[in-house]
Amino acid sequence: MESIVDLRSDTVSHPTPAMREAMARAEVGDDVLGEDPTVNRLEAMAAEKMGKQAGLFVPSGTMGNLAAVLAHCQRGEEAIMGNLGHTYLFEAGGISALGGVFANTLPNQPDGTLNLDDVRSAIRGLDIHQPVTRLLILENTHNRCGGVVLTAAYMQVAGELMHLQGLKLHLDGARVFNAAAALGVKAADLAAPADSVTFCLSKGLCAPVGSVLCGSAEFITKARRIRKQLGGGMRQAGILAAAGIVALEQMVERLPQDHARAKRLADGLAGIPGIEFPLGKPQSNMVFVQLNQSLPLTASEVAARLVSHGIKVGVTGPRMFRMVLHYWVDDSGIDRTLKAFQEVLQVQASVS
Repeated sequence: MESIVDLRSDTVSHPTPAMREAMARAEVGDDVLGEDPTVNRLEAMAAEKMGKQAGLFVPSGTMGNLAAVLAHCQRGEEAIMGNLGHTYLFEAGGISALGGVFANTLPNQPDGTLNLDDVRSAIRGLDIHQPVTRLLILENTHNRCGGVVLTAAYMQVAGELMHLQGLKLHLDGARVFNAAAALGVKAADLAAPADSVTFCLSKGLCAPVGSVLCGSAEFITKARRIRKQLGGGMRQAGILAAAGIVALEQMVERLPQDHARAKRLADGLAGIPGIEFPLGKPQSNMVFVQLNQSLPLTASEVAARLVSHGIKVGVTGPRMFRMVLHYWVDDSGIDRTLKAFQEVLQVQASVS
């Protein structure tokens, strides 16, 4: 029986054999006491790749973003972010529920950026009736805008704007290595203007668990205490960190393969009547497609039929899909996906 081609997200990726071996032989200690050598090595590697002084291993990107906001902001202060950003849409309102931090949302542009004139206008003055602006959050690559990349030049200008105002910039870089691969730059170039940055080990980098939050040594010391408050102290976490080390050593350089397969998938889908690309063709490892109104079926109905062909896709709207390429989807998986879409949509066309 053929394996499932799972395109719902790169979070479904499994650890590689090399990761499993590294996990089995990992040297461990109590990380809460700072004594896990494997975690310490991962944090140092991550900080170096982000061009920062220090790193903090956390269970998830959501916790990393939350810890960053809580380290930058006090209760009653605000963070400016996009209305399509992950922190706003998909992190359960944690910054407000747990930190009392107000989310001031601005419309994301189609390219994932925030209009910096809008940002400048949104920064509060000294009016006692208003929350104090403290932070700007950007996301790169930007998920809900189509996996698009924010350039180093844009990041630099955004950082300069914040710092001239005495404010901070946090980068939700869950897939920042994908952004760097797409742009042909180093991840550190994209993170340089940011005061803090998170990136995920458990998406395209294929590790089973974890993200790393990076910033100055002073910032990470503060964030480490917040991680403890959030219940993120994981003791002998070197078993997990070992997979993260393999991810940084072996998986970063292969990300362009996922991007190439995303393009190949998009090009193939473009040839099927009734499929549109409202967010444009893929810039990284994400493919967003929409069913034309000429097709009398929903995305959920198509997704259910694709499962019978061994294909799983993400449904992001009544007629919209998201498909994310990762290490465990090869060229044959692309071929199977295209064939399944053709068969499902042709069957529907013949019925209608």
